[in-house]
Amino acid sequence: MQQSQRAAFNPALEYAVEEANALDLPVLVCFGLTAFPEANARHYGFMLQGLAEVRDRLAERGIGFVIRKQPPHELARALATDAALVVCDRGYLKIQRTWRAKLAEGLDRRLVQVEGDVVVPIERASDKHEYAARTIRPRIQRVMDEFMEPLEPRAVRCRADGLLIAGDIDLDDVPRVLAGLKIDHAVGVVKRFPAGEGAARAQLAAFLGDGLRRYGAERGKPEARAASLMSPYLHFGQISPVEIALAVRQRGEGDSRASYLEELIVRRELAMNHCFHAPAYDSYGVLPEWARKTLADHAGDPRPHLYTREQFEAAATHDPYWNAAMREMRATGYMHNHLRMYWGKKVLHWSASPEEAFETLLALNNRWFLDGRDPNSFTNVGWIFGLHDRPWGPQPVFGTVRSMGPNTFKKFDADAYVRGVAYLESREA
Repeated sequence: MQQSQRAAFNPALEYAVEEANALDLPVLVCFGLTAFPEANARHYGFMLQGLAEVRDRLAERGIGFVIRKQPPHELARALATDAALVVCDRGYLKIQRTWRAKLAEGLDRRLVQVEGDVVVPIERASDKHEYAARTIRPRIQRVMDEFMEPLEPRAVRCRADGLLIAGDIDLDDVPRVLAGLKIDHAVGVVKRFPAGEGAARAQLAAFLGDGLRRYGAERGKPEARAASLMSPYLHFGQISPVEIALAVRQRGEGDSRASYLEELIVRRELAMNHCFHAPAYDSYGVLPEWARKTLADHAGDPRPHLYTREQFEAAATHDPYWNAAMREMRATGYMHNHLRMYWGKKVLHWSASPEEAFETLLALNNRWFLDGRDPNSFTNVGWIFGLHDRPWGPQPVFGTVRSMGPNTFKKFDADAYVRGVAYLESREA
């Protein structure tokens, strides 16, 4: 278990149970805790709290669980010595694919990888790097009903209670575990998002009860609180996108249902497609040629303001609305998607070069967002610079890359948003 960090609606886990039942053998889930690029106490704290719940839920089902400070592939390989079959989940980032490739090298047991954190398996949706949402949308919509099915937990025939396999991490004391990790502790855990699959389902229920009916009309208004807030849970695999999609299909209607499923499935899986087919997803060179050319042509344009990465990170710009978005990100690990777009576009507008802006955005994104270091995040950063977009009317600095300016704030109550951020900051204090 690495990407799909949950005990329910987990295709890899249920496949393992089925195979174990056929052999009258128990199932042992292993999690290797290791360094993940740019992850800090905020990310590890959320993940470890979720894994404590996974351990307990697995125990109720009679499934074993072990967590050790060890790279995932090394731990799985060591435990595979006594295994009849090894099953792993799937991730799309370079480090995740490397772990699974290393596990497969020389493994003398059958290894099965099961995809469980998209609706449509990535290669079933498309065998190439898609240009935009409009090109992948019909491919996904053509087959997605095949995968929109409930996943019931399988009964465990042979319980793992007698397995004497110890871990070396005490999930009953996550703060102490965090304190012992050599990570960035300046970015701390947040109160806004309780961790785990139980919390994920509670948040989904809250969204279905209120936000979903307003989503179509109010999703672009940060102060309206119509967003689902599911992104941190999806990032850590604490809930299945299929489970969310089925619930939204059942409870939603009209434009709200269609708009949300577009974001959850088409847009999110476009990001998976991007990271899967473009290994340089975290570099400036991955941007479309037209975008890099127009930004280069306008690199010498005067900037209305210039800020360093440190000034951006400190929310020390002239713009109170941009600063509020940065403060929300720092305090809670989250920012409404409409503000994310404005936030990113202004970093490009106020940086000395587009290359510097790209590096700044990736650094801030990956450090402060709970769902940073994610295919969605890498793709969202790329979109700021023209990825998955088309040329627009030319503007200073941006060239024909889409810009965003003061008109952004005519679409919602920006002052109410700023007040809301101050409230969220007080809750985190």
